[in-house]
Amino acid sequence: MSDFHIHPQNAVVEEGGVARFQCQIHGLPEPVILWHKNSMPVNTDNERYTLLPKGVLQITGLRAEDSGIFHCVATNIANVKFSREARLTVSGSHSTVYKDPMILVGPENLTLTVHQTAVLECIATGNPRPIVSWSRLDGRPIGVEGIQVLGTGNLMISDLTVQHSGIYVCAANKPGTRVRRTAQGSLVVQAPAEFVQHPQSISRPVGTTAIFTCVAQGEPPPQITWLRNGQILETSDHIKLKNNNSTLSIYGINQTDEAIYQCLAENSAGSTQASARLTVLWADGLPSPPQAVRAETVSATTIQVSWEKPLQNTKEIIGYVLHIRKAADPVEMEYQEAVSKSTFQQLVTDLEPSTSYSFYIKAYTSRGASKASEVTVVSTLGEVPAMPSLFIKVINSTAVQATWEPSIKLGQHEGFKLYYRKVHLAQYTGPVLLASNVTAYNITHLDASVVYEVKLLAYNQHGDGDSTVRFVSLRETVERTVLNPPCDCMKDEQSNKTSTTGIIIGIHIGVTCIIFCILFLMFGYRGRLLMCKNVQEQLSTPQIPRSQRSTAGLVLNGAARRDRDDRDLNGKQLDMNELERLFPASPSQEQQDKGMTPAHSPPAPHDDTQISTLPLDEFSIMEEQPEPFPKAPRGGSPPAPAPGHGPANEG
Repeated sequence: MSDFHIHPQNAVVEEGGVARFQCQIHGLPEPVILWHKNSMPVNTDNERYTLLPKGVLQITGLRAEDSGIFHCVATNIANVKFSREARLTVSGSHSTVYKDPMILVGPENLTLTVHQTAVLECIATGNPRPIVSWSRLDGRPIGVEGIQVLGTGNLMISDLTVQHSGIYVCAANKPGTRVRRTAQGSLVVQAPAEFVQHPQSISRPVGTTAIFTCVAQGEPPPQITWLRNGQILETSDHIKLKNNNSTLSIYGINQTDEAIYQCLAENSAGSTQASARLTVLWADGLPSPPQAVRAETVSATTIQVSWEKPLQNTKEIIGYVLHIRKAADPVEMEYQEAVSKSTFQQLVTDLEPSTSYSFYIKAYTSRGASKASEVTVVSTLGEVPAMPSLFIKVINSTAVQATWEPSIKLGQHEGFKLYYRKVHLAQYTGPVLLASNVTAYNITHLDASVVYEVKLLAYNQHGDGDSTVRFVSLRETVERTVLNPPCDCMKDEQSNKTSTTGIIIGIHIGVTCIIFCILFLMFGYRGRLLMCKNVQEQLSTPQIPRSQRSTAGLVLNGAARRDRDDRDLNGKQLDMNELERLFPASPSQEQQDKGMTPAHSPPAPHDDTQISTLPLDEFSIMEEQPEPFPKAPRGGSPPAPAPGHGPANEG
């Protein structure tokens, strides 16, 4: 054991409060810490005394008899050590003054491994005594399995798992209120590395590929390292590590690759290792490697590979395998082509232009493969660009426009070359060199009477590509121009504007005339209707002398008509004047009117008026007045006519 690096300290606490002592020491094996008070072991049966596994002593609800001298004793099989002493003094009497909840000691940040025990400490004071509760900051439940509360608020979690990792919150609540204080601590549970899949021992023939897989898990995730016969494995062209070192691949194995391969997985919580053996099968009498391997470039996408048969053990050969790979690619990108035993050359196609490729050959028998031949590296030729798409558009009788589309099918190209000529001539005009980003070019000053040939091609550092040829004639354009002369657009536009203006003005005039006609018909109809109404009323009104019209009312047949005419007397005078102006009376009628005297007679029992329709020049007004038939009074003579009244004259 080492010496104590934390000793208990003196404390003075009020009665009813909380006292805490702590001591820490390291040893192997881990020492057990016990507490003594006044040189006697502390009574752990007292509920107010709580001993935590990490050397902490808590005393709650302090009393006067708790005062004394405390020290801790650390014991393991190697030694026993005593800490320094600390004095606890309990002062005063229990106070009833209210105190807010307060957390004296909160949980520490802990990093432990699985299956260990975590103790999260939480000591709270206050008056009244606060209630301590625990929760997780992420909201997940703490659970109940392996969970225990020590003392008044310490949380102990036994048999830790990775799922216990998280941030734990200690809350001190005042009873019956929402007043609370909180403290939090982080718990990290680590898991040592362990294998999910172990590497397996394998046996492989010479020239084949061996693959070992080693998968491990842990918290934090473990790192995987490979060893070969106890030494760190160095990667090379034929030894590759993939998938975070979980997969070891050995390509083209030979006898020197036979060994024990170890997989070491380790993290901060621990490490583990597993091993597997690679056995290389080598049969006697296998062919020797093929000889004189050569590769020749045929085109930008084709290489021809040739070789000679092995020098030894050729009778059992059943075929050859050609191994092909881009020189810049890793070994695992290699692919193979099988060749019959009687063939000593192979045309490799569908390659990329201007690219280096590596080739080697193996001879195969029913018992295994030979060693690999020497590797040869050769590059394909550069490729010229493909033919561009060309379109010709006639601009006018002396110019055309050549356009083309950029395309990835052209490949790498530096630019374009444009040629054109008259078809009856052998010499081209050009080339016109155009940049790779140009897609159109205008050809001017052409002769409209001949046909032209236009040629376009793309070029790069490897040469000119195939050309695209188009023919164009400007004669049809000239003929269309003669048959369909161009219009004077400005003149036509002005004519269209003038015609439109005239149409609008004509429409306005027509609408105005229609409105005037409608108004004329309406007013004419209204006047005629008023005239006919007055004539009808006049025909039903008895004639009186003109001299009496201003002072006497018109007497009509019937009491109802008399009342209505009395109300409209003034208006009727105007209507009669208008009627006289329209229909003047005859002289005989005027003379008769002059000699007529007004007469009033008793109302007749019946009033019949006849209206005749006559031409205007023969129009006259007639009035019939039947003789009255007065009733004779009972027993009396007929009444005498009123003075000044006589029978009405007929007109």
